[in-house]
Amino acid sequence: MSDSTLETNNLENSPETKAPKNYNEQFKQEMNSLIQQIELSDLQRQFMKSRWMSQMLWLESRAQQNRNRYYFLRLITIIGGVIVPALVGININGNNIKEAIGWVAFALSQVVAISAAVEEFFQYKKRYLHYRNSAELMKIEGWQFFQLSGPYINAQSHSAVYAEFADRVESIMQRDVEGYISTVVSAKKNTQE
Repeated sequence: MSDSTLETNNLENSPETKAPKNYNEQFKQEMNSLIQQIELSDLQRQFMKSRWMSQMLWLESRAQQNRNRYYFLRLITIIGGVIVPALVGININGNNIKEAIGWVAFALSQVVAISAAVEEFFQYKKRYLHYRNSAELMKIEGWQFFQLSGPYINAQSHSAVYAEFADRVESIMQRDVEGYISTVVSAKKNTQE
């Protein structure tokens, strides 16, 4: 095996060049690469990965999870809500078929009602919007820090404004928790009353 073939095989199998499995993996690879390139101490880099990046990826995954649940339940509600009246309106003379369609319409109406109730109880739309907003705020803060723009525009280096960045990230996370409690938990409590 030639040196260039060996070098190509090693490059293709290195962690840096493996194709990411999904958006989060790709984003994580890109952020890790950027974090490695900026002027920070090793400890600051570790804090950035452990706090900013992991929290931002968690928020991103929660947003996707709640969006998917909301869309799934809403689709069941919408599609079932359209099909039930159509089934009820079918005029068939055969008693067995008419009875079967009646039972199908009844069962489907129950699925629609349960789907709507579950979505209302868990507030998936509100959760999705909450997590999406917080994830985007974290991304914006990270990009402004990487590019030394926005509140960091006058900084001489990344390490000079790292403490400000860390403080701003913690503020976003605190607002995220407070916002979650005030919007999602209180809305959930109101639906239970």
